[in-house]
Amino acid sequence: MSVPRIETRLLLGPADLPPTDDRFEVVGAFNPGAVRTPEGVVLLVRVAERPKERRPGFTGLPRWDPALGPTIDWVPEADLDPVDARVVRVRADGRVRLTFLSHLRVVRCGDGRRVHEVTAETFRPAAEAEEYGVEDPRITPLGGRYYFTYVAVSRHGPATALASTSDFRGFTRHGVIFCPENKDVVLFPDRVGGSYAALHRPVCGTPFTRPEIWVARSPDLVHWGGHAPLAVAGGDWQSGRVGAGAPPVRVEGGWLELYHGNRRPTRPGEVGAYYGAALLLDPEDPARVVRASRSPVLTPEADFEVAGFVPDVVFPTGVVRDSGSLLVYYGAADACTAVVELSEGRVIESLG
Repeated sequence: MSVPRIETRLLLGPADLPPTDDRFEVVGAFNPGAVRTPEGVVLLVRVAERPKERRPGFTGLPRWDPALGPTIDWVPEADLDPVDARVVRVRADGRVRLTFLSHLRVVRCGDGRRVHEVTAETFRPAAEAEEYGVEDPRITPLGGRYYFTYVAVSRHGPATALASTSDFRGFTRHGVIFCPENKDVVLFPDRVGGSYAALHRPVCGTPFTRPEIWVARSPDLVHWGGHAPLAVAGGDWQSGRVGAGAPPVRVEGGWLELYHGNRRPTRPGEVGAYYGAALLLDPEDPARVVRASRSPVLTPEADFEVAGFVPDVVFPTGVVRDSGSLLVYYGAADACTAVVELSEGRVIESLG
């Protein structure tokens, strides 16, 4: 069942963040990582930009060049097939390109319910493995630092990489930790059975299986093994994709994981609606699902969730606990950043 929302706030939209330079326009400020720090709640917001210029008969496809920074490839429209609002396919070889380029920006939110400062600090693409952008960060405090996973998108496919910071003013990259295609990686905030643990979403190119979330273990956050799938119940609302959302939260009885489910699209060019749901994982064996949502906890309902760059999307990517409540940060319609306050107890009670 859907959990009643205590409060929903729209925090950021495309007009609230500056573009990289005058050649680009911001089309999305969404899918934020979130964490509470001594200086208040900090978000790492994904900022998606596309070329402002329009050339008749051509499509501008942006990418990051290590020497030049953001650059634009102008490709004849006759050489491309549109896939959806986000992707085009090159007819000559069948490969796809994104119509936008993403980087991350640090946003400070004080108590977590409103934006205090859109800072100048950014985390930008820096290597070939990130040439089509860095996306969808998830932040976990570990060992006195803030580690965040992010999707590194390139001609090699979407991989998951790891970086860390002590203050969100400077960043250390730790490289790719899950090779393509793997996304939606979240780190557990404590070791489990002596190892670091993560949830991840391998994508099976050959459709042997329905969408799945997997768990993995690591001795050092860089080398991962011990992979095992979670048993996540089906349902039409998660028939297209499932993936971890916010990093897990330790609660009585296990690990509470807020994840997303996607309804399989039914028409060409459609992405399909995205929903928020929850799992309770065993405290010692996070590959074992103890309880799970039978229906979405969050559904697209606010105007900014229903209409946007990709309609009908709530995509949870961060959570901060607050006096019995969960402040859940999410991307809305692939355009905006919002926060919804939910009762932690009501979320757990909703699980089957």
